[in-house]
Amino acid sequence: MAPLRSSAITQGIQRSPNRAMLRAVGFGDGDFNKPIIGIANGFSTITPCNMGLNDLAKRAEQAAHGAGAMPQMFGTITVSDGISMGTEGMKYSLVSREVIADSIETACNGESMDAVLAVGGCDKNMPGALIAMARMNIPAIFVYGGTIKPGKLGGTDLTVVSAFEAVGQFTAGKIDEQQLIAVEKNACPGAGSCGGMFTANTMSSAIEAMGLSLPYSSTMAAVDPEKADSAARSAEVLVEAIKANIRPRDLLTREAFENAISVIMAVGGSTNAVLHLLAIARSADVPLSIDDFEAIRQRVPVICDLKPSGRYVATDLHQAGGIPQVMKLLLDAGLLHGDCKTIEGKTLSELLAPVPSAPRADQDVIHPLSKPLYAKGHLAVLKGNLAPEGSVAKISGVKNPVITGPARVFESEETCLAAILASQIKEGDVVVVRYEGPVGGPGMREMLSPTSAIIGQGLGDKVALITDGRFSGGTYGMVVGHVAPEAAVGGTIGLVQEGDSITIDAHQLLIQLNVDEAELERRRAAWVQPAPRYTRGVLGKYARLVSCSSEGAVTDLF
Repeated sequence: MAPLRSSAITQGIQRSPNRAMLRAVGFGDGDFNKPIIGIANGFSTITPCNMGLNDLAKRAEQAAHGAGAMPQMFGTITVSDGISMGTEGMKYSLVSREVIADSIETACNGESMDAVLAVGGCDKNMPGALIAMARMNIPAIFVYGGTIKPGKLGGTDLTVVSAFEAVGQFTAGKIDEQQLIAVEKNACPGAGSCGGMFTANTMSSAIEAMGLSLPYSSTMAAVDPEKADSAARSAEVLVEAIKANIRPRDLLTREAFENAISVIMAVGGSTNAVLHLLAIARSADVPLSIDDFEAIRQRVPVICDLKPSGRYVATDLHQAGGIPQVMKLLLDAGLLHGDCKTIEGKTLSELLAPVPSAPRADQDVIHPLSKPLYAKGHLAVLKGNLAPEGSVAKISGVKNPVITGPARVFESEETCLAAILASQIKEGDVVVVRYEGPVGGPGMREMLSPTSAIIGQGLGDKVALITDGRFSGGTYGMVVGHVAPEAAVGGTIGLVQEGDSITIDAHQLLIQLNVDEAELERRRAAWVQPAPRYTRGVLGKYARLVSCSSEGAVTDLF
């Protein structure tokens, strides 16, 4: 099998120093014409999401050898959102997506690898890997580390979000400290990514929908044997893709992105998918805008009853038929492009042919399209004078996504959370958290701690929160993030004053500051751009390079 491009092996095949280096890492006489597969291993012990990845990477490595390739393993980083949430460290989370993409591109192109198999299991190493794959356009496949199994407490399924919400319940006097500690101790039972349809499981579902991972792999539990078997099979499929010259940009078409968005709407996925898919599309040179999410939302209902706003977790979805069952329902309804190709060389229609046309009657995780949880998708793109370039509202679990109320303005997540925990936020308030955007944060922190505290205090339907930052996939309630332009670059959200009237109306796709234009112009003229919070290091570099959230918050938009 000939390598796809002039690899490190073929470039140096007549030069003994190159061959000597390769012999030192295990190449023998018969290996110099085999394709090099880079295995980008996101293993770390800093987060349960990634603690099982090394075993999967080794299974993939072994299978790649057996299939006739020469796998070469290298590492990449992870920042655990769940651990850094609510701290200054969370500013590094979205930044890590770019670091991961850059590191995979650097290793693969620096050594002229012929293909890449990326193993990831956390919110940012998944889109980071896809960005790198799209940039390099060498045969590639993604192996998801798998979802965590639910924690259990008194017969109730728990996720990591349960721990954040328990803090709000405790401060509201709804549970005592003993119950709070019990939730903490039982929420995360072992290896795997956060168990609801939060960002990791949302992105794994999107990657499967786009054909860059194997069917059913996006909802497997991290600790189950089928996950390791899937990793091995992924390596074998990648070797076949090398032979067939199937490359990421063959799969990452405009139609494939539309399929991913449709699946995200159907499963009730994370707002972060908007940022990540925009960024991946840019790397693949596919035209995609924030408005495309709204157009697809209008025609695709939510049909999966999944946490954070629903009842079930990803392992329940897997048992109910997984993403292939969801896609089959969408395909039959004309809501999916069935002619899109996958890494196996088959079309989606071909892959989905054996899948039943109706969800099983013995489960209620996946609903038929005739009985959706919500008639339209849950990620609404709102615009108005507060967000002329758009914002993203997650409206699942909200009875009536309409509110007009006084602004409660905070310049950081920490000051906002302190006010919530001190019971200073009341029914009808519209909480504004600003200077937390891509530039202003920098890094666009997730507001899981404030939103979970609001939910825990029973104010989820009664208080709104808007921010130029973003939200965890575990967030739900009356929340609007990704407000663009952000405060730090002169966006209207930076002009809001305490007590101003704000209207959020998801029915009309409106986010409006109810202040007349003359007053806004006066405030705009008086506004002074704050000094950057960081001027050196990775955060300083990121703040100077990063684009608007409506463009995916990428760092190579030149």
